Amino acid sequence: MMRKTTKQVKVGSLTVGGSADISVQSMLNRPAHDFEANIIQAKELETADCEIIRVSIPTEKSLALIPKLKEAVSVPIVADIHFHYKLALESVAAGADKIRINPGNIGDESKVKEVVDACRHKRVPIRIGVNSGSVEKELLAKYGGPKPAAMVESTLKHVKLLEKFDFEDIVLSIKSSHVPTMVECYEMVSQACNYPLHLGVTEAGTYQTSLIKSSAGLGALLLRGIGDTIRVSMADEPVREVEVAYEILKALGLRQAGPTLIVCPTCGRTGIDLIGLAKRVEDMLKGCKKNITVAVMGCEVNGPGEAAHADIGIAAGKGRVLIFREGKALRTVSEALALQALKEEIDKI
Repeated sequence: MMRKTTKQVKVGSLTVGGSADISVQSMLNRPAHDFEANIIQAKELETADCEIIRVSIPTEKSLALIPKLKEAVSVPIVADIHFHYKLALESVAAGADKIRINPGNIGDESKVKEVVDACRHKRVPIRIGVNSGSVEKELLAKYGGPKPAAMVESTLKHVKLLEKFDFEDIVLSIKSSHVPTMVECYEMVSQACNYPLHLGVTEAGTYQTSLIKSSAGLGALLLRGIGDTIRVSMADEPVREVEVAYEILKALGLRQAGPTLIVCPTCGRTGIDLIGLAKRVEDMLKGCKKNITVAVMGCEVNGPGEAAHADIGIAAGKGRVLIFREGKALRTVSEALALQALKEEIDKI
């Protein structure tokens, strides 16, 4: 697929946009005043290969969290600001690598200019974040609600304000909890400007609902070449957001970050507990950094053929399991030894 080439911006040491890999983000969800819990969560995200971490800064006391996070992890830190422009100024001074604001809710143009000037001085990009709940009243009246056209006009209005102050280190997000609306918004704004886009379905729900809605929304856009950085919004632990995000990117052929597991859906020919075995293989692969494809197939006849492209795999027989590599048989073991044998072969790769 052809990705749209967007302007590149630097978020700490990470490049977003242009030809850079699509980066994966998440957000800390511990209480802002609980510094220790946030640091623990940030370290967990770093271990999970999260590439950008956003943190809410609702009060002056929470500003102290930014340098503590910067000291604890090497992942770029984004300060999420609403309503209080001074918190944006102080977040920049505290070392934030990016500021996320909605220019429409932090005050008049003079206050926005102060934030822009501070970001320019420190070379800190600004993410303009618009969602269906932040559209200006006059645009809601004009379009009859938070329609895509209203959201896009709101976004471009904020872009023009930052450009008025000679600032172009901008990332845009324009989210909705309604997948078709979200997709249409991003398609429209992608045609209207060249800034990098942060994709996400906002308020996507708990794990399973978010998994489905995010896969649908992000997948639809990424397959069109739209999007430079993503977050899977999920009412769950942030690490799970990162795991799902990478799986979406891997499924689309956009990132290869660790193993890809393919599993036969099973049928009447399956002679072992293949579903249980597949889950054990999935658990075994957690933490593996090898960019390999691992297959768990349901029969010895079709398995190696259907999964001939896999680097390594297993195919079930009646109480026996065939270990194969790139479609060629290596050895046959009992079902009880299948996991151990597979791991041994993976270690050889």
